[in-house]
Amino acid sequence: MKRAISQPPSQPIHLQDRLGRLTAKRQEILRPVLEHPRGFVLLSVRAMAKKLKTDPATVVRIVRVLGFASFRDFQKHLHDLSIAFATSADTMQAADGNRGKLAHIADSIDRDFKNLQALKNSLDAARLNALAKRLYTARRIVLLAGDLAASLAEYLEYQTSLLGLPVFAATSPGRISHLTRSLTKEDVVIAISFRRGLRQTVDGAKKAREREAYCVALTDTFLSPLAKIADETFLAGIESTSFGASYAAPVALINALLSACGQVRQSETLEIVKEISEEQRHGYRWFQE
Repeated sequence: MKRAISQPPSQPIHLQDRLGRLTAKRQEILRPVLEHPRGFVLLSVRAMAKKLKTDPATVVRIVRVLGFASFRDFQKHLHDLSIAFATSADTMQAADGNRGKLAHIADSIDRDFKNLQALKNSLDAARLNALAKRLYTARRIVLLAGDLAASLAEYLEYQTSLLGLPVFAATSPGRISHLTRSLTKEDVVIAISFRRGLRQTVDGAKKAREREAYCVALTDTFLSPLAKIADETFLAGIESTSFGASYAAPVALINALLSACGQVRQSETLEIVKEISEEQRHGYRWFQE
């Protein structure tokens, strides 16, 4: 029996799958929008048509042929595209440079707060709790990540290993290849990558899925290739006002998962924590005057 896949409430439209519905002429009209979505996301129908050197009626027809119920839905999709394909230059250029030399510091914290608020408002606690329970029944837990996201995988591995869970972080192409080769349907894979998705992480998730492991995506948009592969997806925004991505929300999501894990077998966790506490009080690793 085919495994049921947990999906978002409304499935995202992947334009590459629907561009064939358009004539070659209309595909050419739309091309600048897809190549630079950030420059079109805030435009009205009339403003977009003017920028594309066409008429509003043609823009509306293109939007409908692509499967969007309204132009507003298309704008929402462009916003998601602008997130998925954002670069460091995009995020820095989007910041307002006319508010004083120190305003960027407050703006950075405000952006993190908005990412955290979005996570709080959208997170399905029941699904996260179910994932925590699944981790305890898994034969192995494999964390796939790379580049900067490797720090998230290592953090999650470090914390869950304290609970005695069989967790392994794979953050290089070679290790991802080796660990995914022996996966089975009794294993859980958590793939962590943002925006367009890192190739090694996406390829690893594909291999895991081929071997019927239960795949979970931790990303920032349902347009991520990981969301198309995974059995379920958790979103955490990484938008920032700086040249780097902000991991405030992804870390908060991982912390929420760790909190759920701590409650699955609470008595066992308390015993482990008591032992850790003794080491923290008297262990040789800690500095003393």
